[in-house]
Amino acid sequence: MPAPELILIKHAAPLIKPGIPAHQWHLAEAGIKKAAQVALLLEAHAPQALASSREPKANETATVIGGHLGLPVEIIPGLHEHERSRSPWSTQAAFEAAVQACLNRPGELVYGDETADQAYTRFATAVDHFLARHAGQTVAVVAHGTVISLFVSRRCGLEPFSLWRRLGLPALVTLSRPDLALIQVVESI
Repeated sequence: MPAPELILIKHAAPLIKPGIPAHQWHLAEAGIKKAAQVALLLEAHAPQALASSREPKANETATVIGGHLGLPVEIIPGLHEHERSRSPWSTQAAFEAAVQACLNRPGELVYGDETADQAYTRFATAVDHFLARHAGQTVAVVAHGTVISLFVSRRCGLEPFSLWRRLGLPALVTLSRPDLALIQVVESI
């Protein structure tokens, strides 16, 4: 039996609607196709449980994956993206600069409605509880780039912003269990 893993999945590409907050976006058609490709990659890992953020783009990614793998999707509070729903729409460059400031100054409220430390604590608590309920199993969690980057960087000693920039739509980060050592980063699918 293979060693258990935690597979963190950044959601597939959403249909971007500038007038609607990002936490309400749904998957684009191309995102649905990419989510199916993620499911094919996950077959080799044989996850036994699948969790998702409550946000539509993550939940829809998880639903495609779960349908392919025959797994129910558990929506877990706390897996959502860094709280920034009230931040105004901006250019890609301004968005990246804001995320970089947030990740580089984790204890300060520099972007959005929570600090990076608060987002990490919320997300890590949710993941840790999910892992505890599925001890010894390979599990997959569909979430978002900033919170995945915070979690992986702190648990594995990586620089968060460079990891954040590497993660495409979708992407996978595989960690061993129970030590949560980094096994692999699949930057884009």
